[in-house]
Amino acid sequence: MTPTSNAPTNSSPAILDIIGWLFGLVALAIGVINTFWGNDPGFGVFVMLLAFVFFPPVDNFIKGKTGFAVPRIAKWLLGFFILWASVGVGELFDKIDLMMASF
Repeated sequence: MTPTSNAPTNSSPAILDIIGWLFGLVALAIGVINTFWGNDPGFGVFVMLLAFVFFPPVDNFIKGKTGFAVPRIAKWLLGFFILWASVGVGELFDKIDLMMASF
């Protein structure tokens, strides 16, 4: 007879961590593109700093130091702002074309 555990496996935090890493990397890339190929490097640095909120180690660090985790709804709104500001207003695809032309 093999021992079994009746504890449910919860893979949701792992999936949320993966999503956090992926969106953090995307936001970081958007910030780099805006910094070096955009017309507003300050905005690019700002987006790069905001991208760190999505990385799970940074989120854990903030929670450990302050006892307060960034709410998930705030991350959703921040992600929407980053995408809207870079794709809709910031002409991200034109900047990507400029970046590819410079290589």
